[in-house]
Amino acid sequence: MADELPWWASTVIYQVYPRSFADSNGDGIGDLPGIIDHLDHLVDLGVETLWVSPFFASPQRDVGYDVSDYRDVAPEYGTIDDAQRLIDEAHAKGLKVMFDLVLNHTSDEHPWFVESRSSRDNPKADWYVWADGYRDRNGKPKPPNNWRSELQLPRAWQWGEERQQWYLATFLSFQPDLNWRNTEVRVEMFDMVRMWLGRGVDGFRLDIFGSIMHDEALRDNDPKPAFINGMPRVQTPSRTMNTPENFAVAADLRAVCDEFEGDDRVLIGEVFGPPAVLRRYIEDQGRPGLHLVFLFEFLSSPYSASRYRRLIERFEREFPAPLVPTYVVENHDRARSLSRVGGDLAKARVLATLLCTLRGVPVLYMGQEIGMENTYIPLAEANDPIPSVVAKRLPEWVNRRLPERLNRDEVRTPMHWTGEDGAGFTDPGVRTWLPIHPDHVTRNVAAERDDPTSLLAWYRQLLALRKATPALRSGTLDLATDVPTEVIRFERTLDGTTVAVVANLGAEPVTVPVSNAVLGARMAEVLLVSDPAATVDGHLVNLPPNSAAVVELR
Repeated sequence: MADELPWWASTVIYQVYPRSFADSNGDGIGDLPGIIDHLDHLVDLGVETLWVSPFFASPQRDVGYDVSDYRDVAPEYGTIDDAQRLIDEAHAKGLKVMFDLVLNHTSDEHPWFVESRSSRDNPKADWYVWADGYRDRNGKPKPPNNWRSELQLPRAWQWGEERQQWYLATFLSFQPDLNWRNTEVRVEMFDMVRMWLGRGVDGFRLDIFGSIMHDEALRDNDPKPAFINGMPRVQTPSRTMNTPENFAVAADLRAVCDEFEGDDRVLIGEVFGPPAVLRRYIEDQGRPGLHLVFLFEFLSSPYSASRYRRLIERFEREFPAPLVPTYVVENHDRARSLSRVGGDLAKARVLATLLCTLRGVPVLYMGQEIGMENTYIPLAEANDPIPSVVAKRLPEWVNRRLPERLNRDEVRTPMHWTGEDGAGFTDPGVRTWLPIHPDHVTRNVAAERDDPTSLLAWYRQLLALRKATPALRSGTLDLATDVPTEVIRFERTLDGTTVAVVANLGAEPVTVPVSNAVLGARMAEVLLVSDPAATVDGHLVNLPPNSAAVVELR
């Protein structure tokens, strides 16, 4: 039964990038009071869980993913009281709240690291991963092994002049890795987690969680190149990703969450690897770990019925109930989905239909519901630190072809609330931290709210139907295989209720049976169609190109 599932197993998550969501004080930077002021938008949309990207104290060199104090708020975002008010007011509106935690590393300006790098014998000398390395024949220091950072081109080791040692930085050079083998580090980090849980946070999204623990002997990675979740790597990260110790940290963190009303809190991990590895984060050697893991393949897949069908088959096979797949078509690191489908709103409606009706937890990124697209920003003007590390070594045309991989600013621009100057994000005339997309004049919440043909209206209808239909929230999924190449069709069933979803991703109209089984005396009632020209005639559904229908079988 749907009401027997924990809330996180059937929720709808909405990611807010706080710097770009809403600016309450006119400084051009989004903040926590701005999020609070727009909680009603999330309620009206129909999402149920708010995921807030990092707003903790930080020098902002990686826009908050370089934390300098986990227990405080960056002043440009507000105060600790604002964070508490966000939790309380979201709860009052029926929303769960999930914060983004970066457990792998801190900022190099964190007081812990400032002390750690000062000498080899200070109280926090072992709070980060330090190693000696060696000297070449010219006496130049060389890192202890061949490990690459997550960005692949730079090495993972950075030289610490004060200690005459190397420190590990899995992501960017100014983000030193914490040493999770140090008991004091674990105690401090878990106590910080308890602090936020005690304030009422319902769970955490865990940034690059699969890289927290590395090979203790610092052995080289296999130099053989590899693809992991569609991302190229110049070496196979067997010593730096998904080590057995990582799964143990997941279980330890779960135990901390279970101190607070058990399954009422949730952990969702940004982890990469084959399904057998990802499942070990959920349970390993009989110990429960994370509740959910992101499945990112839809982010990198082209718009294709056959490709999506294979992914759905994989997710169903590899994450069977009671495991829960996640579906993501946008986030703060990868291209906007509407940009990936060439600005075609009909295709965006089909993607929305699949996202909101498949078995699992759908994750939306702010602005996805109104069809925000990438905003081209030249590399030379990027705030994102990645271009300075990687992209500026490459030609500008590469940035135009792969903007989400080289300049993440392009998918992080301010939210469009109105068509006015400032887009309702900030006051007119204010210079925003990133430019506002020119199409905010027509593509914004105010313009789409009362337009029944808008993408926002379609998302609201889908999520309202999902909320009202237990079969769509927690029913089984039966995926049809005997359908035309460009069609995806599946049924969701719970307690005798069956809802069929049929989508045509092709360029030609199609007519297909609405059900996997012979209807017999059962009737088909149309619940939603993404195109008014879509119809159901007896047991057949007629779909124009790039359209979808949701039908209840009675």
